[in-house]
Amino acid sequence: MLSTEDEAATGGEEVQVRREDQDKINRFSRLNQREILLEEEMKTKHKDKEDLDEISNELELADEDNLIPYKIGDTFFKLTLPEVQTMLTASVERIDDEVSRVEEKLQEVREEMQQLKVALYARFGRSINLET
Repeated sequence: MLSTEDEAATGGEEVQVRREDQDKINRFSRLNQREILLEEEMKTKHKDKEDLDEISNELELADEDNLIPYKIGDTFFKLTLPEVQTMLTASVERIDDEVSRVEEKLQEVREEMQQLKVALYARFGRSINLET
């Protein structure tokens, strides 16, 4: 509900909500939810990368003669230090690629949300709140 100041600012007239307006509002809502999910996924990927970087740093102190347990799926395999380092490097590169894809998707979602904000604010003015 608008305050009296907001009503005065909008001229007190009600703007009819057309089907196309409702579709834009619904699209904005779905994009907002998707943005939240992508941000959570991004945090998870960054955490995974930090964990792998920490493991890589720990392995620099390891003795090359020892076999190191490496988890693949649900099973641990004992591998040599160079094999583990190679696999860790591959995992970090894979996560970097995934982060790049998520960032691209997030940028696309934010751009579309911005376009919808412009259109909806132009139509409804201060009588609609799209701030997240």
